[in-house]
Amino acid sequence: MRNLIPSWVRVPIVFFIIFGLVEYFVDSGDKPAFIEQPIVLLFLLLVLLVLIAIEAIVASVDNILYHSLDEEGKARYDAKRSKVPEFKWIKNTYKKLVGARPIKEEHEIILDHNYDGIKELDNNLPPWWIYSFYISIIFAAVYLLRFHVFNGENQYSELETEYAEAKIAIENYKKTAKDLVDFNTVELLTEASDLKAGQTIFETNCVACHKADGGGGIGPNLTDENWILGGGIKNVFKTVSEGGRDGKGMIAWKQSLKPAEIAQVSSYVLQFQGTTPAEPKAAEGDIWVEEATNE
Repeated sequence: MRNLIPSWVRVPIVFFIIFGLVEYFVDSGDKPAFIEQPIVLLFLLLVLLVLIAIEAIVASVDNILYHSLDEEGKARYDAKRSKVPEFKWIKNTYKKLVGARPIKEEHEIILDHNYDGIKELDNNLPPWWIYSFYISIIFAAVYLLRFHVFNGENQYSELETEYAEAKIAIENYKKTAKDLVDFNTVELLTEASDLKAGQTIFETNCVACHKADGGGGIGPNLTDENWILGGGIKNVFKTVSEGGRDGKGMIAWKQSLKPAEIAQVSSYVLQFQGTTPAEPKAAEGDIWVEEATNE
């Protein structure tokens, strides 16, 4: 089998099989394992060196064994090797890309220069180098026209597009993520489930100061039009979150309640407006009128 597949084919095949197994079993996220974890790259390089060393040792052993054979054994070995298919098209392609002249033809391109017995060959540039050079010229021309003449999209325009898309995605996310609500984005909740949750929070934390019907006790009356720190959902949310007046106001509930819960209880508190409590406390603060917003 070793005679059927050349070493320069065997080594890459075995190496990429090992590479694939490493990528499969090593968890490295989105990036390849050898980039995310340098130790993997060192391991792969070691594997490659070992494979090359094995091939070199086997080739040396084969060569030693061959020379240890008698003439008849060498003849049988050569006859066996002659039946092995060769990858002539690869060899021919390689020769064409390299463009090197055979050693027996070097006398045709040798120059007259002689430096202490060292002579120089008049070799042409390899075809692969010339083709690469022409391709780079074509690429440069296309690049110049595409991005500098016709103003094609570049990294800056792509970045601006991604920023705009990210901004839209963030705004859409904020609309559905209740726990990201704050004083500036909060809106009055009207869903029965939200108001029911707000009622539970109010009865658990707020009735001691405001009474169950919102009439007020230690805290102010929540049923009249007077507000100490401003009415409306935004001001009530801010008051519940940040607390009331220093020294004698309500504590800040942002340490105990999530933003979504503060929005729920604030919306429930506003349901007391216009109701008649059993023992209403005298009005405190100023009458608050919500300013009209320009659409």
